[in-house]
Parts: sequence; structure tokens; C-alpha cells
Amino acid sequence: MTDQKLGLPGELLKDFFEGASFEPQVLDKYAETNQKIIEATFDYFEANQVMTNGVMRYLNDFMTPYWISLASFIAVERNKSWHTPPWETWRDYLELLMFNFQVADKGGSSSLAAVNEYTLKEIENVFWAWMNTIFPRNGHNLADYIARRRNIVYNLVYGLPQSILDIKPEYGFHFEEPGYVLAAETDRFWLYQVLPTDDHVQVREHGKPIIIIPPYVLGANILCFLPKQNKSYVHAYANQGIPTYVRIIKDIDTTPAVQTMTGEDDALDLRDFCETVKAKHNRPVTLNGFCQGGFMAVADLLSGELDGLVDALITCVSPMDGTRSIALVEYLGHLPARFRDLGYATKTLPNGNQVVDGKVMSWVYKLKSMDKEAPVFTFFRDLKMFDLPDCETVQVNKTAAAINYWLTYDRNDLPVSITKMSFDSYTIPVTEDGTLPIRLFNRPLNFKRLAEKGIKWLICCADKDDLVDRASALAPLDFVEAEVSVFPKGHGAIATSWSDPDTSCSLNKTFGGNCRGPVVFQLDLERKLDAEAKPAVSPDPEPNPTNQLDNRPQEVAVAGPPRVEPMPDPPTAMDQAEEPKPGSPVPLVNRTDNQITILMEYKTDSQTQKVTAAAGQAMESTPTWPTGVVPAEEPGVSCAIAPADAMATRSLGPKTTGKPGKDKSAKAKSGK
Repeated sequence: MTDQKLGLPGELLKDFFEGASFEPQVLDKYAETNQKIIEATFDYFEANQVMTNGVMRYLNDFMTPYWISLASFIAVERNKSWHTPPWETWRDYLELLMFNFQVADKGGSSSLAAVNEYTLKEIENVFWAWMNTIFPRNGHNLADYIARRRNIVYNLVYGLPQSILDIKPEYGFHFEEPGYVLAAETDRFWLYQVLPTDDHVQVREHGKPIIIIPPYVLGANILCFLPKQNKSYVHAYANQGIPTYVRIIKDIDTTPAVQTMTGEDDALDLRDFCETVKAKHNRPVTLNGFCQGGFMAVADLLSGELDGLVDALITCVSPMDGTRSIALVEYLGHLPARFRDLGYATKTLPNGNQVVDGKVMSWVYKLKSMDKEAPVFTFFRDLKMFDLPDCETVQVNKTAAAINYWLTYDRNDLPVSITKMSFDSYTIPVTEDGTLPIRLFNRPLNFKRLAEKGIKWLICCADKDDLVDRASALAPLDFVEAEVSVFPKGHGAIATSWSDPDTSCSLNKTFGGNCRGPVVFQLDLERKLDAEAKPAVSPDPEPNPTNQLDNRPQEVAVAGPPRVEPMPDPPTAMDQAEEPKPGSPVPLVNRTDNQITILMEYKTDSQTQKVTAAAGQAMESTPTWPTGVVPAEEPGVSCAIAPADAMATRSLGPKTTGKPGKDKSAKAKSGK
């Protein structure tokens, strides 16, 4: 194919005749040329048929949510019509008709522009291919060009869907495989620990843990995009040795507890998970919510149910005040108030519970951006993606395949109560004092409570996010202080492009001057906790022979050195004794696998005597003293023997009735 552009007819003919050859051999090729034209004709019709099938498939995928919601729309309107005056009904339907015209106009304009661009380019390319077929010129002939167009259309209509299905084993979470550990479970959620994919990384059991909250609508798999390609949000944490957990919602179609779930259930289940994780790692938890998950995490924190469990928060592209999303607010502003009802998106399950259809909810965002989401426009946009020089061996990029899988197959149904919370946040603004338009446990939720509790907050947003505007994500800054990191690209880039550690704006780097990635933020929090927990260094005490213990690992420390003089108060572990005099007892402790033996060692100038007590027993009376070693005063000694896995202790007690040197017991005779 040539790169010549379509110009004036005179210029085209001039270029044509300059490159043409009128040698007699041209006439001998007429038969071959006719055969190529016939082949091109068949390929042309085949390519058009495949293209038509592709356009119809795109139209069908786009309109499927409409047919799903139509039944709910009729049911809701049948009930409203009985309670609404007829003139209001006619007015609302007229406004709805005008709204549909506006949406159709945006979609039709963008689609027509895409078709015109494609058609003009094709006219130029077909013209030069036709000239190259009739005359021996450089470039593709008509047969080659039409065959190439057929391959491009085949790759889009049949190759792309197959590539999307083929990416499933590499895309998203696969909890049946190694690398995940079920840490906790409720009626509605699982909590999985995500293990590192890097074999050289070990999880720091005493590191600061993090719990990641995925969005409800588009599911959790976006946060585990392509782990084998180093494009996984959750593994970006795990591969740094951070104790990483992700909350996974159970299947709503088969779990009634999920179907009827409320915001309070979300908070209580998250509290259980935080308690489990904090108890395991002995450190407070960092919550990390992505998109809608960030909004739910903030609401749960503001409810007070997570007090004492969470000390840090990360939200990524999360709508904190949906009314500041300009595009969506403008879209809803043109929609008559009568039709701003979640009832049009609900469906009734066989058990009678109602849920919100995830396909209908995602369709709303497509209608909002109709100029970029119209089916004809997206078809020709994708067609350009396959228009490459070597179209016969085109391999669909794994990233493109995974994104399409996410958008096509990860649209989940939602509980009505949870959807109502998000819906209210997009239709009712946050008040001037920072109070959200929703309540949990009948408690008001105010952003300022995070500052009162000392919660450290990192807000991550995307520079070109057309789903959650930056103003919506940064709305809390009007009421509390928080750190902000602005990432390039769009809504899903943080979980896909920037989760790769080798990229310029990866999660584990500081970029743009002072923008910390969320992984850096988490690691810095852990380092700060480590520094605060490190004990102050004090000078070593002077050596004391009476308080020196054997360094063997099987030995257990004794609470303190003994004193032979009666004391008004028992000695403490910090007491220091002087060098023992002859005749004073020195306790030593030996630990074996099955017992602890306390040695009461009595030193004289000429000999050393030992008295032992077996593990689990107590020596309540003073043992027999060796001849000539009875001290001037006889303090009572009580030796309590602990089990083998505990600390042996001793204490000074009252004098015993038996006098040293006169105990005739078998133990004293045997030296035990």
C-alpha cells in the first residue's frame, strides 16, 4: 500500500502517468489481472459480511443492558402511573424523549465521524490499489489490498474475542492456585492473604499489614491484572514483603447474605477482618480502597466501628463526593427527576431478593460518555488498532485482552443497599461541615473524624480519569489534611500500567517531584513504626558475678540475685547483689528438654555443695547445710519450680521451722 494522499484529479493523473509503464508486456498480463480482480471481488464481499457481523455484535453488546432494564422500567412505571397526574407523566416522558435525542446525537455524531474517516482513507487506498493492478506499479495491487482488509476485519471480529477468552488463565485472581491463603471468612466475604510471586521475598510477619478493598461493580480481578507480567496491584505490595490481604465478596447469585447486605454489614465484616489481621501481626492495619471500595472504606472508618484497628488509609481513584464529577452530574441533570430511580436497574432473583444489575449500572457510564462509547464508533476505533503492516500475524496484546476481559465479563450485580449509598453520594453533595449524605448505624459520617483519630491518608487520583473526576476524589481536602499523588493516564492505570515496578510512575516509587506511590507510603509507615518501637540504647551494666547467667540457649533467667540478709521488701529484677560471702546461697538454673533444675550452690573456702529440686516440685524448707557452713542468720528460702516452658522464679519468704543442719529427711540426705 502506498502512503500517497488523495489530492486533486489532475495531480492524481500526473502521478499515475509518471509511474505507469505502457510496454507491450502489459497486454499479456490481462488474464492474470482479471483473475486477481475476481479474487478481490469475492474477498471484498466476504470482508463486508464479516464487518457487518462485527458492527451488529457491537450494537448487540451495547443494547443488552437496555433490554434487561426494560422489564424493570415497565414494572416501575406501571406503579408510578397510578400515583402521578397524567399531565406530569406526559411532561416527564417528553423530557425523557428529548434526553434520548441528546444522547443519540452525541453517539451518532462520533460514529459518523469515525465512518467518514475510515471511508475516505479506504477510497484513497482502493484507488491506488486499482491503478497498481491495471499497470505494473510499486505497491499493493487490488487483490492483495482486499485480502489484507479481510484479514484485519477477521482479526477484530473473530480473533479479538478469542484472545480475550484465552487470557483468562493469566488474568485476575485464581485462589485455587498456590500463592493465596484464606485468612478469614464471614457470611458475605472471604479474606485472602496474597503471597509474593518473587521467590526471593519473604513476608515480614511483624510488618505493617494492609487490607485492600476492591470495587463492587467491576470486581476484584482488576487489582490482580496480570501477575505473571508484573502488572498486579496487590502483588506490588506483597512483593515488598508487606503482609497483604484482599477482601473478596462472595457470589451474589448463590449467596443470600450478599443479596441483602447493608452498609452496616460491610463495616462489621471489615471490623472482624481487621481484628484478625491486627492480632496476627500485632500492628494496626492500613486500609486501601480502590474506586468504590475506597468510598466504602472511608464510610466504615467514619462509622467508628474500626477505631483502634486502623491507623492509615489509602484511596485510589475513589469518588468521595460524586456530585463533583462534572460529566456525570451533567448527564444526570438532563435526566428528568422521575427517572433518577434505582428501581429501573433492579431485578428480582428466583428467591425473591432484589439486586441491582451490574450491566445496567455500567451502561449508565457508557451513556455518560456516549461520544466515546457508541458501538459504531468503538468498532472503527478497534479496527484501527488492527490496521498494522503485518496484519496476518497480528497477536493481540495481553494488556488489551485483559482490559477487554475486565470490561466484558467482570460486571457484577450489586446489593441494593450498597448501591443506594453510592447513588446518594452522586446525587446529594457533602455538607459545608464535611458530613456525608449517608449514615451508618444511624450515625452521621463526617470527614473530620479521620483527623480526630489521627488517621494518615494518601489520596491517589488519575490525571485523565473520565470516570472519577479529580475534584470528586480530592473533595475531603476541604475538611481534612491528606497527602495527594496524581498519576498519569486514566482510571484503571494505577492497577494496570503503574503496578509494573519497572515503569516510571510505579507504585513503589516517588515520582513527579513529591508524589509517593501507595507502596512507598505503606513502607514509610512501617519504617516509622519500627523506629518508634525500637528501645533506647543504654550503657552495659558493670559485670556482676552473682548475676551472670550461662549463655546457653536452654537456660532460663532468674528474677534476681539472692540476699542472705533479711530485707523489709522482696528484691526486684533490677536489684544487684555483691559478691557472695562464704556460706551464702547462689541460685543457678539449668534447663533441659523435660525439666528445669534449680541448683542451690553453697560456696565455702574449701568445698562446694549443691542441693537440687526436680522440675514441677517446690522446695519449701531450707535444705541441710553442710557442716560448718551454717550462716549467722537463717533466712527462709522458697524455690518455686515452673513448668519446663516457663520462667523459674525464686523469692525470699519467712523463716522455716526446721533449722539447717538438723533436717533428717531423705531429700537432704540424698543431696536433692
